[in-house]
Amino acid sequence: MAKVQTSCPRCKSPVAADVEQVFDLNQDPQAKQRLLSGQVNVIHCPNCGYDGMVGTPVIYHDPEKELLLTFFPSEMGLPLNEQERMIGPLINQVVNRLPLEKRKAYILRPQSMLTFQTMIEKILEGDGISRQMIDDQQKRLALLQRLLSIPTAESRLEVIKQEEALIDENFFSMFARLMEATMAQGDERSARALAAVQQELVENTEVGKKIQDQSREAQEVIKTLQEASKDGLTREKLVDIFIDSADSEVRLTTLVSLIRTGLDYTFFQLLTDKINTFEGEKKAKLEAMREKLLGYVKEIDDQRQVQMQQTRKLLDAILTSPNPGEATKEHIEELDEYFMQLVDQELKNARAAADLNRIGRLQKITAVIEEASAPPPEIAFIEQLLELESYDERMKLMQSKAEMVTPEFTQMLSGLIAQTEAQNQPDELVNKLKEINRIALRITMMSAMKK
Repeated sequence: MAKVQTSCPRCKSPVAADVEQVFDLNQDPQAKQRLLSGQVNVIHCPNCGYDGMVGTPVIYHDPEKELLLTFFPSEMGLPLNEQERMIGPLINQVVNRLPLEKRKAYILRPQSMLTFQTMIEKILEGDGISRQMIDDQQKRLALLQRLLSIPTAESRLEVIKQEEALIDENFFSMFARLMEATMAQGDERSARALAAVQQELVENTEVGKKIQDQSREAQEVIKTLQEASKDGLTREKLVDIFIDSADSEVRLTTLVSLIRTGLDYTFFQLLTDKINTFEGEKKAKLEAMREKLLGYVKEIDDQRQVQMQQTRKLLDAILTSPNPGEATKEHIEELDEYFMQLVDQELKNARAAADLNRIGRLQKITAVIEEASAPPPEIAFIEQLLELESYDERMKLMQSKAEMVTPEFTQMLSGLIAQTEAQNQPDELVNKLKEINRIALRITMMSAMKK
C-alpha cells in the first residue's frame, strides 16, 4: 500500500490517499477480505467532505480458483495501449512471485473487468455467491438503512411487518456486524439506537424469536458449565451434560464450541460406555448424538487447520517485510487469537534456537499487538468496577476517580447497558452496569451542585 497525492473528484483539491493496486492471495491471504470490505483505495476530502474511491488500476489474483482479474477505471480516460502499459508491470509482479510449477494457463489470459462492481461480483461468484444472493443482501442493507432512518417505534414496527420476508438470519448477522463496528468506534449514541431497533426485530419477527430462544438455550448451557466447574469439571460430568442436552442442536453446538479441548479419546470412550448402559430408542438417540459430536469436532478442527495455514502465511509475510512493526499495523484488523498463539509459539522457538534476529522481529510484532489491544481508559475503568462486589466499593472507587466520570463515560455506560440487554446477557452483568450508571449519575449531580 502506497501513499499517493491525488485530486478530489468533486472539488479538485489535492488529497492524500492510501492506494493498493495488487491483491495477490498467493502473497497475502487477507487481500481478498480487504478488497471486498470496500475500505481500500478510498479518499476522504477534508475540503468538501467527499468520500469515494480513488480511480486506480487494480489486479486481483487467486491461484486456488485460478482467477487473474484486472480493472482499469474508465474515468482515467486513457487509450487501450496506455492502459496495457500501466497494467503490465502489475501483472508481472503477480507472475514473478508465483513458483514455476504453479504458472498455469489462466495466468496468460487475465480477465478484464469493465467495472469495479463487476470485479467484486466475479470474486464472489468464485465463492459460490450468485448475483441473486448479492441482490438479496443489498435489499437487506436497504431495509436496515430504512429502519434506522425511521424516528418512531410504531412506524418501524409497520415496516418490520411488511418486510419480514427479508429479515432472516443473514439480516441479523449483518445487523450484529454493524453493532460491533459502531461500538468499536465508540459511537454510543448510534449503538443505543441500533440496540433499540435490534430488540424490536427480535421481539416482532419469527426469526428474531427463534434467535432469542437459541440465545437463551446457549446461556443456559454456559450456566450449566459454570455450575459444574465450581468443584472441577471432569469428563464424567461432561458426559452427563451432553446426554442431558441430546435433544437440542443449539446446546450441543454451544458445548462443543466451548470445550473442544475436553472432547478427546477418553471423553468419547466414557460417552460410549455410558451409552451402552441404555437400551432401545434412548440408546439409538444417544448414538446419533455421538456421531453428531464427532462431526462437529471434525468441522472445528478442519476450520482451525485452514485458519492456521492462513495465519502462518500472514505471519511469514509480516516477518519478511522490511518493517515488521509497520506491517503489523497495516494488518491489525486481520489479527486474531490464532495469530497471537502462533506469534507466542514462534517466539519460544526463536528463543530456544537463540535466533536473535527473529526474536527482535517477533518482539516488534508483539509490541504493536499489545499497544492495539490495550482497552480505552473508560473500558478499563468499567471492567475494574465490575470486579468489585458491593455498591459501597464501587461508590468509593468512583469518588476517588471522579475525573473519569465524564458525560462521555455515562454515554458509554448507557450504550453498554443497551447492548447487553439486546444480546440477552446475564441479568447479573446488566444489573451491575445499571448500578454503576446510577452511581455515575449521582457523582455527576454532586459535582454540579458544588459548582
